[in-house]
Amino acid sequence: MAIRKLQLAFFIIYTISSLHHSCRAQYSPPDSYLIDCGSRTNTTIGQRTFLADTSLSSSLTTPQDILGSSSSNSIPSSINGPLLQTARIFTGPSSYTFQIQKQGRHFIRLHFFPFSYQNYDLATAKFDVSTQDVVLLTDFTPNGKSSALFKEYSLNITSDTLVLSFMPSQNLAFVNAIEVISVPDNLISDTAQVVNPASQYSGLSEQTLETVYRVNVGGPLVTPDNDTLWRTWVNDQDYMNNTKLAKDVVFTGKINYMKGLATPETAPDSVYNTAAELAMSNTSNAAFNMSWQFDANAGSSYLIRLHFCDIVSKSLNQLYFNVYIGSWLVLHDMDLSTLTQNSLATAYFTDYVISSDNIAQSIHVSIGPSTLDNVLPDGILNGLEIMQIITGSGSAFTVRSSGKKNLWVILGSVIGSVAIVIFLVILACMCMKKKKKMESQTSKTWMPFSVNGFTSLSTGSRTSNGTTLTLGPNGSYGYRFAFSLLQEATNNFDENWVIGVGGFGKVYKGILRDETKVAVKRGNPKSQQGLNEFRTEIELLSRLRHRHLVSLIGYCDERNEMILVYEYMEKGTLKSHLYGTDLPALSWKQRLDVCIGAARGLHYLHTGSAKAIIHRDVKSANILLDENLLAKVSDFGLSKTGPELDQTHVSTAVKGSFGYLDPEYFRRQQLTEKSDVYSFGVVLLEVLCARPVIDPTLPREMVNLAEWGMKWQKRGELQQIVDQRIAGTIKPESLKKFGLTVEKCLADYGVERPSMGDVLWNLEYVQQLQETDSGANSEVNSINRIVELSSHVHHVGSQESVDLGEPGTSYAHNEPDLSDVSMSRVFSQLIKAEGR
Repeated sequence: MAIRKLQLAFFIIYTISSLHHSCRAQYSPPDSYLIDCGSRTNTTIGQRTFLADTSLSSSLTTPQDILGSSSSNSIPSSINGPLLQTARIFTGPSSYTFQIQKQGRHFIRLHFFPFSYQNYDLATAKFDVSTQDVVLLTDFTPNGKSSALFKEYSLNITSDTLVLSFMPSQNLAFVNAIEVISVPDNLISDTAQVVNPASQYSGLSEQTLETVYRVNVGGPLVTPDNDTLWRTWVNDQDYMNNTKLAKDVVFTGKINYMKGLATPETAPDSVYNTAAELAMSNTSNAAFNMSWQFDANAGSSYLIRLHFCDIVSKSLNQLYFNVYIGSWLVLHDMDLSTLTQNSLATAYFTDYVISSDNIAQSIHVSIGPSTLDNVLPDGILNGLEIMQIITGSGSAFTVRSSGKKNLWVILGSVIGSVAIVIFLVILACMCMKKKKKMESQTSKTWMPFSVNGFTSLSTGSRTSNGTTLTLGPNGSYGYRFAFSLLQEATNNFDENWVIGVGGFGKVYKGILRDETKVAVKRGNPKSQQGLNEFRTEIELLSRLRHRHLVSLIGYCDERNEMILVYEYMEKGTLKSHLYGTDLPALSWKQRLDVCIGAARGLHYLHTGSAKAIIHRDVKSANILLDENLLAKVSDFGLSKTGPELDQTHVSTAVKGSFGYLDPEYFRRQQLTEKSDVYSFGVVLLEVLCARPVIDPTLPREMVNLAEWGMKWQKRGELQQIVDQRIAGTIKPESLKKFGLTVEKCLADYGVERPSMGDVLWNLEYVQQLQETDSGANSEVNSINRIVELSSHVHHVGSQESVDLGEPGTSYAHNEPDLSDVSMSRVFSQLIKAEGR
């Protein structure tokens, strides 16, 4: 049978839907298609009108497109009951085509109710549903526990049309109603916390998600008419393990929505103004958790979104509790008032990804009491969403025909395909045999990376099975390691050699045959990072070479592996030398040296190529130290090329680390190099005070390091908060200049902040003030030092740009134009704070 597309008259639908939704005071979707499939008349459900698809298509009477209707007494008594009275029945591949007015994230909702119509028993239907990009349902039979089934998907549409296809696996397919609705792109953020091992998951905004559970915890059923995105939220009683351990609470006041946190589109008021609270929160010795259990597929990964709103506290900093997913503690001593900028009744949500490795047959979510002293056991949860991450790709339908002629065509195609497969297998075997023979006869010599198309001179030979890879006009991109060599270097990827875990995979310490230490990052097959990102990392980091940037040594892509090899940074992160470990404290001189080194690396990123490169995730955990405490900037997972010459900024979604984020970038979503300057200013305060940038355990005025530090700086009393281990070693002049530098970096507006080159100059001056005798700090001497430093900093981009050889060997800087390199997802696996 020929493929029949039900071409929808999108202009009529869009016009009617726009008129209908314009009456809503809140979110108005650019795309809103509501289709009552198989119906001859429009159907009104609550405040929404579903249009009959028969009135929007002129080709609905062919044998494969059938209007089905059910007797009214068999329709479920639900709010969507009227939509289930008719269905569009397909006996062959068919599809709906929707014109997309605004690309981005959309809800696709499918309604199914299997009834009998003439000779068609819809309960026997078995079919696939897909878009042009992703398979939504495979061998689906809508005859489950409930006679009426509802499926909701959230996906990012990147084309001007959406083709929703139905393909029978057996005899027929059907659908009762379809919804295609735009949602805000920020409804699903790009990152989430991984439950186990604790790390950061990135790339979520591009994923297709299926809503499995949407629960109004402690509250009643929420219907689509009471949700700005027309969602349904069910009560949690069916999922709670022990209802006696919780009590429902209701709030009658106004819910606050703060910028950067939850919005009315994240969840409606009716979710945030109800909650389940620990039933015995007024006793001091309660030791129990209230928990919920949800069925899950063992082979799937899930996004879990938790909604909170402190509607039970009378004042700030009274409610502390723990949150568990499965057996893992994901939020420890959570204080909502701190997370919501010292406010109550403020909507807040947090996202977690749990991988298929950590799921048996169900997902457990628990709220338990805090273990803090003098805190009553308490805890709340307002709402919960569980979405399955879909990884299937789209498939194109093939034309089906009948008759002997087509049978011979099909047989011929099958025979031809088999012959081709056999030929390819034989060819592959011959190639592998030849390759093994060549590897056994020869060994290859390591060649360093090429820069700008010219291969650097070798500093010595390293015999291995490695080769260089040529991927285009720029020549060699780097050293290609044999998988067996990396197995040997990491003791067969010994778990005891793991030094970090990121979104891409685990990082192992490795030792090559010439005793060179390396950091080996092995891609997890279940990671969301793919081949394109892997190759982009190789390409980008082969071009970015600087003494104060962590270097890529090579890669491996054998056996479907994706492995990156970096230089090994013996001393770990700057953060680990400031707090949280037993490592010896760095001296003030050492801290200044580290800050200056990091500033040089960032200055090179901003000025070393035709377009600036904005790091976007500057923090102490992303500054690594080698055995000599030489600082190198790492982890370019959120990096982005800067604006064109005729532009002042790059408009992009807000990404970064909490506590380091530029407030102007957060407010306006306009990224510039000055966003890195702000984050680096926070790092400078962190270096001075040796404490976390966000510490919820402290009094609320001390929680945020940047705000707290600036209060002391503006009072001229910065010395009061200096790390006590170095307080007595800092000269007043040096500290004063350091404080002024920090204050300028942390200015509210980017235009008021210095460039990274100016920051570097100021830090060099701070170092000079520290090393110079107090008696020599005359105005004239200061001016002379400024001139000397200015000359030194002016040439930093060219003097330290490339270091590819042995100590003392340098190469002139001649960086290529990186304007054609996409950096939005480079090193996305390394954004975890402890990635190495």
